[in-house]
Amino acid sequence: MAARKLLVPVIVGPTAVGKTGLALALAEHWPVTVVSADARQVYRGLDIGTAKPDRKTLARVPHLGIDVVDPGQRYSAGRFARDAAAWIREILPARRPVVVGGTGFYVRALADGLFREPPMDGERRTRLRDWSDAHPGLAAWAARLDPRYTGGGRQRAARTVEVALLTGRPLSWWQAQARSDGVIRPWYVRLSVPRAVLHRRIRQRADAMIAAGLVDEVRRLRERGVPPGGAGLDAVGYAEVAAHLDGLLSPWELPEAIATATRQYAKRQETWFRHQLRGAPVVTLDASEPAEQLARKVVELWEERGG
Repeated sequence: MAARKLLVPVIVGPTAVGKTGLALALAEHWPVTVVSADARQVYRGLDIGTAKPDRKTLARVPHLGIDVVDPGQRYSAGRFARDAAAWIREILPARRPVVVGGTGFYVRALADGLFREPPMDGERRTRLRDWSDAHPGLAAWAARLDPRYTGGGRQRAARTVEVALLTGRPLSWWQAQARSDGVIRPWYVRLSVPRAVLHRRIRQRADAMIAAGLVDEVRRLRERGVPPGGAGLDAVGYAEVAAHLDGLLSPWELPEAIATATRQYAKRQETWFRHQLRGAPVVTLDASEPAEQLARKVVELWEERGG
């Protein structure tokens, strides 16, 4: 008989809702190591715009899944699931893994499994990747080739186009029909707040990131040779700063541009998590409450279910 998969708390929700705050508060109750399921925090040097925990926080609560690759490199949900499986094995048994993040495809790959990728011609794949790296309308192509494409950045769009053109079937079909088993049994904690509260937090975060030096962070990455539309720099916040550095947004327009793009992204995240957390227990909590109070609730609910 196959070994029963580990039950793991998975904290999800839209950006700025308070996922990291809850994870840090849980560290007051459990010996926690956070596995970050965030498609932007994997990139080295993308610190301010991804709200990475600072050094003091990392010294107190270990995090895995941040600073994994350089900007411009591809990092897929499949690779995340394989890496995260290894990280979780390393964490146990001394500490408790807690998955935290807002990238739905990363969470799904870890919890529900990966689709078995069909063979694809290597030479055609290389040519197609060269084309997609330079093509400005990639998201529109992805939406035409896969009706279930819901966005997610340039890397996601490139992957959708690649699979559809090289296999003859959309990525969503492969994900539904050719899926392997997941690595963990997820126990989802979905955080939510009233929309007005989330929008206020998003604007406050945008202002704080700019004050902390987000523009200089992007400028340094460009000076290192990272292309403006490369993986990582196509993310919400970074794309708007790139437009500012190119003279397309004034300093006064930049904060609201970031906040607007972040609100749109958060809405997509909320929709995804409302409808895609199937086949596993889900606890929905109002993140308007203080993180310490939420952490006590999570611990009580976890103990009630025998976690």
